[in-house]
Amino acid sequence: MDGRQLYRVADVMHLLSMSRSVIYEQIRSGRLRSVKQGRTRLIPASAITDYITLLEQEARKL
Repeated sequence: MDGRQLYRVADVMHLLSMSRSVIYEQIRSGRLRSVKQGRTRLIPASAITDYITLLEQEARKL
């Protein structure tokens, strides 16, 4: 990541190599935290780190 604190959905799509629909699905399910600023959905850098940690934990359980 490049040091920003908040990322737009399009940026997170590239960072995580996921489609827009998958990102929104993860947000809806509560697995990926986000905030709204006006009409813009933003994902905090800490939420991205937490999400990656969650994925790693789930992978270890398999």
